[in-house]
Amino acid sequence: MNAPTPGFTLVELLVALAITGMLLGLGAPAAGAWLAEHQLEERADALLHALDRARSEAVKRGSRVHVCPDASAACPGSAAGWEGGWTIAVPPAGGGTGAPVAIAHERAAAPGITVRGNRPVADYVSYTSLGYARRVDGALQMGSFTVCRSGHKARKIVLANSGRARLERTRESCP
Repeated sequence: MNAPTPGFTLVELLVALAITGMLLGLGAPAAGAWLAEHQLEERADALLHALDRARSEAVKRGSRVHVCPDASAACPGSAAGWEGGWTIAVPPAGGGTGAPVAIAHERAAAPGITVRGNRPVADYVSYTSLGYARRVDGALQMGSFTVCRSGHKARKIVLANSGRARLERTRESCP
């Protein structure tokens, strides 16, 4: 008698492939939802850390530091959207007319993610040398950013009157 050769039969291989296909079919939507949630969380964390870094840089340098939506590192009064990324920049010393010095730059958000600031922080955030968030005209600058993706819960970055920012997970559904 011949000894059986090791390996799989064609039927065993087809059954294994069918089971693998069903498991992948069930897991793919969950993996997509997890990835979308992770991207939303990453964008909220990135903005929170940018605000913290700008505040720290303002105190360290003893001068103003701006966080501006991308396409306008010059700030204030930028019309660019926050989902396009942002730049942390130091304006020219003494209110001069030179170009601001960029400290850091954050890339654009993944498609489908929106980042909106309410009126006090819609255009820019500016920190004084003491770490307070104040508009260039000296007005108090506190507000919140809403980071959203359709079908998910919104994340808010809340900027307090002290200049500190915090992340808040909400129960609000994104449109």
